[in-house]
Amino acid sequence: MGSTTTSRPVILNIKEIAKILPHRYPFLLVDKIVYLNLEENIIIGQKNVTINEQFFQGHFPGVPIMPGVLILEALAQTGGILVHQKGNSEKIAVLLNINNAKFRKPVMPGDVLMLHASGIHISNKAGKILVKAMVNDYVAVEAEIGFALVDKDQL
Repeated sequence: MGSTTTSRPVILNIKEIAKILPHRYPFLLVDKIVYLNLEENIIIGQKNVTINEQFFQGHFPGVPIMPGVLILEALAQTGGILVHQKGNSEKIAVLLNINNAKFRKPVMPGDVLMLHASGIHISNKAGKILVKAMVNDYVAVEAEIGFALVDKDQL
């Protein structure tokens, strides 16, 4: 699913992402999109993890580790951007399931999460994506995420 480098050009910046995703602070967890290939259903987002994140105040104070469920959420949001860019701009991807999730490396302040999502199946009603969050050359989290596509006006 591509390289893990953080020096890629910006495909979508935070302002453009905010026009796509309904999430806002503190739950907008994708800072930018650095790679997008619609023919191959591949997207790579980036999340810069800082000590200023609200969750570090209560998640293992003194040993700040990013909660795994928030890493999965960042991956799901990245997949949601892929779905939007594939032509489902009037719909929102809503989480259905997470399968085979593995947490392989803790994510700490100062890490740059590269959020890889590859569409296994994307239709106008639902889909499934294969995701992995990378820190440098290490897989921090990987999973398979299923989602339903819901009209924006139904939420």
